[in-house]
Amino acid sequence: MATWHRLGDRAELSQRVPFAVKLERWSVAVFLYDGRFRAIGNTCNHKGGPLSEGRLHGEFVMCPWHAWEYSVITGKGPEGYDEEQVPVFAVEERDDGVYVQTPPTMPRKLIKHMPSHLLAEHAKPAGAPPRVLVISTTPMDDVNPRFSTSDALLEHALEQAKRRGADTQHIKLRDLKFRHCEGNYSKAAHACTWPCAITERDPEDQLTAVYEGLVHWADVVIIGTPIRWGNASSLYYKMIERLNCVQNQVTIRNTVLIKNKVAAFIITGGQDNIQAVAGSMFTFWAELGFVFPPFPFIAHSRGWDAEDMQNNVRQVKMSDTLREASYELMDRALDFWTIIDQHKAELDKPMERAGRKANTLPEPEEAEEEVIA
Repeated sequence: MATWHRLGDRAELSQRVPFAVKLERWSVAVFLYDGRFRAIGNTCNHKGGPLSEGRLHGEFVMCPWHAWEYSVITGKGPEGYDEEQVPVFAVEERDDGVYVQTPPTMPRKLIKHMPSHLLAEHAKPAGAPPRVLVISTTPMDDVNPRFSTSDALLEHALEQAKRRGADTQHIKLRDLKFRHCEGNYSKAAHACTWPCAITERDPEDQLTAVYEGLVHWADVVIIGTPIRWGNASSLYYKMIERLNCVQNQVTIRNTVLIKNKVAAFIITGGQDNIQAVAGSMFTFWAELGFVFPPFPFIAHSRGWDAEDMQNNVRQVKMSDTLREASYELMDRALDFWTIIDQHKAELDKPMERAGRKANTLPEPEEAEEEVIA
């Protein structure tokens, strides 16, 4: 049965648009376009973003979360995407005000999209050897490359993993073309999604290899970084900002994507500040769900006043101690993972979390509108 709801008079509503209003079980977004009030469903078909908070581009409103667009007249997407539709509500302007009718005159239409392969299960075959992923975060001029101390120690660790019979992958972030994090979490907690919205929208974005390696493939991960002005490299931070979508699943859904995986670090630089860099790295990777072996990082620095980088490089190249330390770091990580793997059933039991991330956040309000697959 159709019901008309008075929203207010024209002058009042003109000052408020765009806005959202709850009418019975529907969340309705109201816009003023081409001199007329328009009303469509407020919930984006993609991830539930609030369309009333989006920007109008002509007749199309852009979802503030991930930029999906819908006509405020027809509820459909732009040409080529017009099979999708949000509900459309009839609007009447009467002498005593503006009215919206429920239920909608046009229902929501959802197209079943192929889910991202990042959402699929990636079962490791029984009896398969451990899998080791090493990640270099060192920027480099490919035309005129230099010697990287952190890369050199990563290579030593990788050699040891191969000697131990592990399957290995080596990702150099400098070889990947990937976009900066767009800060969707700053829009709303639920706007930071898994998989990352950039990965979903942009097939050219190459951070997928990192997501696959960390979440689905690796048992042991070694991350190497140089020190740059007392911090990890800029490429390291570019990567971990995009990994917020992994950590955020813990925050908003209590979904831990990374379990029973071991991480360790290699940190080198001409300046000191190793403990601070390591502490920052421990905090982030622990928040993702990684665990750490005893003595979980190795490092090299000649200190603040040692600006003669030629000697720093020479020392690392010639150091048997650092090479052996790289081997031993890999051994500790693999041995620790072996212990974890042997007790996997016990560790897979639910674990209560405490502190600021102890409770999942409620889902955005979603209307109970008709859905057509």
